[in-house]
Amino acid sequence: MDVQELVGLVPWTFVAQICNLFIQMYLIKRFLFKPVNEMLEKRRALADAQIREAEQAKADADAIKTEYEQNMKEAKEKANEILTTAQKTAALQSEEMLKEAASQAAALKSKAESDIAQEKRKAVNEIKDEIGGMAVEIAGKVIEREISEEDHTKLIDEFIANVGEAS
Repeated sequence: MDVQELVGLVPWTFVAQICNLFIQMYLIKRFLFKPVNEMLEKRRALADAQIREAEQAKADADAIKTEYEQNMKEAKEKANEILTTAQKTAALQSEEMLKEAASQAAALKSKAESDIAQEKRKAVNEIKDEIGGMAVEIAGKVIEREISEEDHTKLIDEFIANVGEAS
């Protein structure tokens, strides 16, 4: 009979074991599952928050990248515009310098030509004066030979008298 009690079912023991099982399940649920679930929910919420922050940071980074690319594009366009303007300005200045140099060269050429013409006239006048002086000398020598001493003295006296009257 002792063996039969081990294999058999005693109603009070069975009810006590069922009550014990429910009490254990309640205690496990109350003190183990609830804190574990709360901890899991906190971790899930933290992970979700971190994911949202990462997505926000990525969105911000994409916006900054787009703005940076736009600024770089505008800077390149502005640099190209400045370069084009500088090239046009340099071409205009170069043209002006060439025109100014050409006009200065023309002015120098005309001045040199007028200086040459003036020097030529001066040289011709000097030669005329020299030729005139030589002609007077030659004429004086010719006249000296033909004019006598008395005629010569008479001419000088007349000249002195004329000069005295003129002054």
